[in-house]
Amino acid sequence: MTTIEAVSAYLPSSVVPIEEIGAQLAMDPKQVATFRRFYGLSEVRYDPDGDLAQMMINAAGKLTALTGRESQVRYVLQARTLQTVAPYPENPLHQVRTALGLEHAVSFAVTQHACASGLLAVHLAGELLAADGDPDALALVFAGEKAFTPTAQLIPNTTFMGEGSAAVLVGLGGDHDRLLGYATRTYGQFNAGLRMDAARAAEFEAIYQDGLAEVVLAAVEQAGVALSDVHLILPHNVNRLSWVRLCKQLGYPVDRVLLDNVASTGHCFCADSFINYQTALELERLAPGDRYLMVAVGLGATFSAMVFEH
Repeated sequence: MTTIEAVSAYLPSSVVPIEEIGAQLAMDPKQVATFRRFYGLSEVRYDPDGDLAQMMINAAGKLTALTGRESQVRYVLQARTLQTVAPYPENPLHQVRTALGLEHAVSFAVTQHACASGLLAVHLAGELLAADGDPDALALVFAGEKAFTPTAQLIPNTTFMGEGSAAVLVGLGGDHDRLLGYATRTYGQFNAGLRMDAARAAEFEAIYQDGLAEVVLAAVEQAGVALSDVHLILPHNVNRLSWVRLCKQLGYPVDRVLLDNVASTGHCFCADSFINYQTALELERLAPGDRYLMVAVGLGATFSAMVFEH
């Protein structure tokens, strides 16, 4: 069984108000005010002096469960929202693999599910480890990117993108967080993402809540539990309003969705659920035996949800 053995997160210390980003992007101040007042967004974190490789290394540096077990790491995966994260011929993943002494591990990137690629990477890591048959083997998954262009800083009418990274150590079995169910749905008609025309974008907005609700219910069904059995949801941090609406549709208490980071980090690409996991541990919101959901949506458009038992 796929398990999460440990998670560590890195958030840059530089805090940037969304008004500052809005001014740089020539946004209408009223639109920015809507993000703050109704969507619950306030600021994001940027690492102006650090590159993506360093962000990944910073996250891995906090992963104490990896220390002394580097030889057991068979795979290193980088979950990406963006297909291009560095200028050719640089490869941040290879730089990180070398820096961590993991040259022996197979490394590759996963981008196909955009901001849901983090969950896909955990699933693939578990499948690869199971196929290898070594119960002691590990996989290391990285998530989080740089908001290095204007199009990477904002999803119009939805969220501001922040910088943050997570390192996730994946194994098989043992006394760790067990993956109970995984569901994912891709709606290919929205493949243009940010380049969708107005009509297609309106169609995506119209199906968004139903698509998210469907995949959440599919994941809990596969896990063999009821939604009421889920103690906590670790969301993608696009905005607070979308989660309030989803909870109303599902009849799920909104106070059991960990929304603490929405205002302070914004949407950190693939890393949100893992950053939220770290926050949940710090706030003591997960106890042994608790079931929880990680949920993400990637433009393109992919809806994904995973149920774990802590």
